[in-house]
Amino acid sequence: MTPELVTLHVWRIPRTAVPRALARMATHPARLRRMPGVRFAKLLGTGTGTGFGPGDTDLTRWAALVVWNSPAAAAGFDASPVGRSWARLARAGVRVELRPLTSRGEWSGRRPFGEPTGGRVTGPVLALTRARLRARRAVTFWRAIPPVAAALRDAPGLLARFGVGEAPLGWQGTVSVWRDPADLVAFAYRHPEHRAAITRTPTEGWYAEELFARFAVGDVVGDRTVLGWAAPAGDPETARGNA
Repeated sequence: MTPELVTLHVWRIPRTAVPRALARMATHPARLRRMPGVRFAKLLGTGTGTGFGPGDTDLTRWAALVVWNSPAAAAGFDASPVGRSWARLARAGVRVELRPLTSRGEWSGRRPFGEPTGGRVTGPVLALTRARLRARRAVTFWRAIPPVAAALRDAPGLLARFGVGEAPLGWQGTVSVWRDPADLVAFAYRHPEHRAAITRTPTEGWYAEELFARFAVGDVVGDRTVLGWAAPAGDPETARGNA
């Protein structure tokens, strides 16, 4: 069953709060999964988005991706113990509301976004990639990433991008937000560096598990600079997404 709502919560914390964030990463995942109405959830570290490799870690930004049974359940996140705890720690935060469009693959042996059938989208879209690397293939994967990361930085229509991961090594992911689906498709399938990486994936056998998903972006609530958002705050084309 495809969920009606997925939320991405991202927090920017002071560097002095990093030890407390690490403690929350140890204790909060289980608490988050036990929240009423939560179907699937992951607490994630992030990267700057400049390299998407082991040296890209950003210890001052943390995230939670939550799949909900209903919008009513999602409305309770900010008042929950987990939500309040991260809000107290953060100096800025943002919530991105998402509707699954496509999803292929698995995450921790599950298909958290169901089997969405797409649909017409006229506003921003978010692309999520997530993979568990095979240890023996990790080095070749990280060597292949820099040209793709460099190309992504200057891609037309890119609004935000950063790395995500459940662990510092071997559990890699990326989040990118695009002005519209056409810009995402142009980069994913027509840009030579990214197309070359796609072609190498099955032959190199980089991943033990992988997932690729796309979402329509609804409301973006809070400080979008936490995401590295490139569009002006008053841009009518991206302010509310596909609400």
